[in-house]
Amino acid sequence: MYSFLRIVSFALQDIVRNIGLSFMTIFVLVLMLLSVNTLLFIRLVTNEATTSIREQIDVSIYLSPEATADEIDEVYTYIASLPQVTHATFLSQDEVLQNFKNLYKDNENILASLEELAENPLGATIVVKTKDPADYVTVIDDLSVPEYETIVESKTFTDTQGAIQKIDVITKNVEHFSFALTAFFAIIAFLIIFNTIRVAIYTQRIEISIKKLVGATNWFVQGPYIVESILFSILSVGIAVLLVYGATGILDPYLGVILGDPKFLTNYYFSHILSLAGIQFGIVFFLTLISSMIAMRRYLKT
Repeated sequence: MYSFLRIVSFALQDIVRNIGLSFMTIFVLVLMLLSVNTLLFIRLVTNEATTSIREQIDVSIYLSPEATADEIDEVYTYIASLPQVTHATFLSQDEVLQNFKNLYKDNENILASLEELAENPLGATIVVKTKDPADYVTVIDDLSVPEYETIVESKTFTDTQGAIQKIDVITKNVEHFSFALTAFFAIIAFLIIFNTIRVAIYTQRIEISIKKLVGATNWFVQGPYIVESILFSILSVGIAVLLVYGATGILDPYLGVILGDPKFLTNYYFSHILSLAGIQFGIVFFLTLISSMIAMRRYLKT
């Protein structure tokens, strides 16, 4: 216990004695954490936006006006039973006609043309939603059989397929970009922290040599730097958490307009704050500890 207290005392003395370098180390760590949190939020918002778009995508199956009630019921039952389908909404001919009139209520020519027709020219429609947008291909293929050729008139999948492909490309590109940028920041942070700590250790090289000459073990010499790594990690993570939490309150009103949730980032960050802070502490402590061990390795051999 006495040795541990001496190690803590030496660590605090080093921090105060090299206050400038200590501040710079914490500053670099905070910048790295802010960068990582920024990438996390970008990926989070992108995923939420793409999920919202995916939920709005559906496929409409237009049935022939001449299809009988039994044929329509057979097609609807078959579609609803497919494992990929999460929801199938049936719109009768009257509902389809009313929706069509509402859509073109400002176009008098189209409405006048409908009035001239003796019968409803539109058939029933089945609106399908699947677990994943890619499953729409399977649904369309399952309906492209001879039995349903005279019942299914058309399917609005061409435009939807393009939208699905664009969403998949955007999502994959964002994931690759986030991973590459995070790795880049981690490498830069490691190099900066390593050189900052190496300068701090270099200024104390004589003290380290004296400690070794009087019989201090390697762990006793390394102890203050391990304590410093813990303190730097706690301070940098604490500062970063406060800054990020404040930033979520500023960004939420703007993102709420797009995502529909006025406290999207705040709620997410608050509900995951312990896990995020714990992971970030582990990463920062690992970086500072490894940097310290590598930087002072040459002095432990004396």
